[in-house]
Amino acid sequence: MSTEHRSLDRPAFYALSSGGWRDLVTLLHPPYTAWHLSYVVLGAAAAPTLHGDRLGATLGAFFLAVGVSAHALDELNGRPLRTTLRRRTLIGLAAVGLAGAVAIGVAGAIAVSPVLVPLVVLGAVLVPAYNLELARGRLHTDAWFAIAWGGFPAFTGYFAQTLTIRPAGVLVAIGCCLLSLAQRRLSTPVRELRRRTTAVTGEQRLTDGTALELTEARLAAPLEGALSALWMAVVVLAAGLLAVKL
Repeated sequence: MSTEHRSLDRPAFYALSSGGWRDLVTLLHPPYTAWHLSYVVLGAAAAPTLHGDRLGATLGAFFLAVGVSAHALDELNGRPLRTTLRRRTLIGLAAVGLAGAVAIGVAGAIAVSPVLVPLVVLGAVLVPAYNLELARGRLHTDAWFAIAWGGFPAFTGYFAQTLTIRPAGVLVAIGCCLLSLAQRRLSTPVRELRRRTTAVTGEQRLTDGTALELTEARLAAPLEGALSALWMAVVVLAAGLLAVKL
């Protein structure tokens, strides 16, 4: 058994020390929220013409739905981030965030086109269904994560611009699904190491005879390194493509 001092004492690599405003920042999952909002931008950037007001509204809706509501519900369901936020605070954030997102969607349907209504309804259903693991958790899978937090934001970003379904929007949405699937495959074992593991034992033997002790930190480092590189890469890519359209 490793005697190494635990270096993964935080529930996530971006989590701040617990308490006060720091819990609110941690609750937003800043890297992941920026990552998923970038999918909206990627979808919008694939459209022939960019409408800045529609993009801003779509980003605002997804920030409230995913960044605030979904993450508040996730914390409400088991306290994975170990925040000290009160239950009523989390419920309030979830309700206000989702209501705000729906309100933006309804306003968009009135001002732009009623064809946006199905996307508004789908988004309002996905947030509680996924994060509260409704339907016995059938929607809380890797595939649904990829669809809900990858493909759906990208497709909505494109559709809000064009009001049509075209190959460009579908392909970008599929690409974002695959990126979200990669995120999930990397983050799941890291969450297990940080939140559910008490000890790691064993060693890795190299061809030259070197023995490397297996530790939680050693196992987590490449996974979290990849996650950190990926979220920044997607954000920079979205910003670059947006700059081309402006």
